[in-house]
Amino acid sequence: MTDSTRLPTTAEGRGGTGGFREEDRAPMGMTVRVFVYLVAVHFIVAFFFLLFYLGGAE
Repeated sequence: MTDSTRLPTTAEGRGGTGGFREEDRAPMGMTVRVFVYLVAVHFIVAFFFLLFYLGGAE
């Protein structure tokens, strides 16, 4: 191929980002949902821990 028909590499064609592509990222909605689920699960576990801690106290 000649230079005029050669496809740019990832770093050349995307502003020199070193191979990072937008398509490689998870959608923002899914990222927020996973974050919320993780926070919610930790709050639930902390609540259960508190219940067991207070229930076992004498």
